[in-house]
This record gives sequence, C-alpha cells and structure tokens, in this order.
Amino acid sequence: VQLQASGGGLVQAGGFLRLSCNASRFSFAEYSFGWFRQAPGQEREFVAVINWSGGLTQYADSVKGRFTASRDNAKNTVYLQMNSLKPEDTAVYYCGGRYDGGLFKLPSQVAYWGQGTLVTVSS
Repeated sequence: VQLQASGGGLVQAGGFLRLSCNASRFSFAEYSFGWFRQAPGQEREFVAVINWSGGLTQYADSVKGRFTASRDNAKNTVYLQMNSLKPEDTAVYYCGGRYDGGLFKLPSQVAYWGQGTLVTVSS
C-alpha cells in the first residue's frame, strides 16, 4: 500500500491550495481517507475525512466552511481543497487510509499514511 500526497506549497493568507493523495496497490474504493495536519511542536490533528463513496464527509471546526474533501475513485485519488487559508493552517498535511470505509477522526484509526506535504501560509 502506497499513499503519495502532493500539492503543498507557500501561499499568502486568503489564498487557496488543493492537496492530492494518490493511492496504489490496494482496493481504493473500499477505503475511507482522512486528512490530518501537524504543526511544529504539536500533535497530529484531524482536518477532514471522506467515506468510501465520497457521500459523507466530516471536518474539524477550525476548517469547516473553508476546506472540502473529495475523491475520484476512478483515479485512486482523494483531494483536499483549501480556501481562505490562514497562517494557523501552516503545517505538514498527511493523508491516511482506513479499510472499513467509514468516517474516523483519530490518527490511531489510520492504517496507512502518506508521507506528508508542507503547507505554509504567510500573513
């Protein structure tokens, strides 16, 4: 199982980025995927999760209304559209997969992690 996250970068406050997480070597459509982030010196925290079909999503309160998770099962890819970015969104963002396809929020519930992509939001 391999997860490859991409799309991070440097952006000004108020800007946007779209993160992608491409998965290979497993039954992508049977997995739900979460996005988590970790700022320096802080614990990894939940950002968003999307179920196997893409029909259900949940978000952390801090990103609700600004971030949108989606997926394309034909491309084995999940996305995180991040709008109205704030300096406090600066972190390494990780995607993580869980087999049962349901929603989850805890890092301990993730079976497979991607390598992370850095998002830096300048003020």
